[in-house]
Amino acid sequence: MANAATIDVKQQNLLAALREFFKALLRDGGVHALLVPQRLPMKNVVMPALVIDPEKLDGADPLAPVFPINAAKVVSRLTRRPVDGPIAVVLRPCEIRAFIELVKLKQGRMDDVILISMDCLGAYGNVNYPRFAGNDGEASSLRFCEAALNGKGTAFEDFDISPACKACEFPIPDNADLLIGLLGMDVQKHLLVKANSPKGEELLKKLGLPGAQEPASRQQAIEQLLAKRVAYRDQMFKETGEAVADLNKLTAYLANCVNCYNCRVACPVCYCKECVFVTDVFDHEPAQYLRWAKRKGILKMPTDTVFYHLTRMAHMSTACIGCGQCSNACPNNIPVMEIFRTVAGFTQKAFQYQAGRSVDDEPPLSTFREGEFREITGGKD
Repeated sequence: MANAATIDVKQQNLLAALREFFKALLRDGGVHALLVPQRLPMKNVVMPALVIDPEKLDGADPLAPVFPINAAKVVSRLTRRPVDGPIAVVLRPCEIRAFIELVKLKQGRMDDVILISMDCLGAYGNVNYPRFAGNDGEASSLRFCEAALNGKGTAFEDFDISPACKACEFPIPDNADLLIGLLGMDVQKHLLVKANSPKGEELLKKLGLPGAQEPASRQQAIEQLLAKRVAYRDQMFKETGEAVADLNKLTAYLANCVNCYNCRVACPVCYCKECVFVTDVFDHEPAQYLRWAKRKGILKMPTDTVFYHLTRMAHMSTACIGCGQCSNACPNNIPVMEIFRTVAGFTQKAFQYQAGRSVDDEPPLSTFREGEFREITGGKD
């Protein structure tokens, strides 16, 4: 059977075509429930929503250039135990990669979930998105897609999509069961739907969509976007590496950290039920602070900020998928994503590992490879 099909776009309304596709999933695709970005009626905000009634999908807006939460955490909650019937989840590529890492860490299951994703054009930060959307609602989503796909760019007034999105070299969700293609397509007329797994093929068969071939223009559009993203990423790695090259520079980089731990809470791959930094280990006695201050004559408060970030890097740099939610959550606008993504780049390269690529790739720290890191061990195994 064909592994690609088309979604017809009527009256040039891309969002309406996607909503009809999602409704068909619930009506005809054997899907019990659908998790999808939904525009909330009480406010111009888009959040993940679990939908069972197809008629409730008129507010679905997966095109909105914002994601206030990495929904991998939501999918983790939905899949930790068996459920009645499959759940389809509409995620960004970075959310799929985060969920794959959580599955490896026994924080979710693939058995009852169907992963659906679209070519990702990027998203604005949580603060900037309301400025972009204004009161336009879904019209702003269509405006964003048109600008991004037609080469007009994503910059708006004095801001652009987030640095995490600009540096993302995985905008195409090749590890989704169903991929909805935008790049290189005439989205005023039709969209590409591509099955990347037996689950996806079975779903396409149930929906009975007309078969299609991937146009040559699509690969060209993908290559152009990737070249731009990789160039931005490499420059970011270079600049960030220079900015934190020694302990003094790292301390200055993190100087206005207030130990709110928002970055830990927002991170989709930080999954510990109890973090050591909120235990008695770091609940120091008043006398301890005074002793530290006496030793140097001055003590920056709160303490342990650099130690906290170094500990997080050690714990999750092999699993970082670069979604940028850490920077989104920082109240003091520390470029947290840049440093974590840069460190993760080096760490994952050292282990020849790509976070979130496949559930079959074992996490580096759980795998022993004979002869690895000989350049560090002096040639010894």
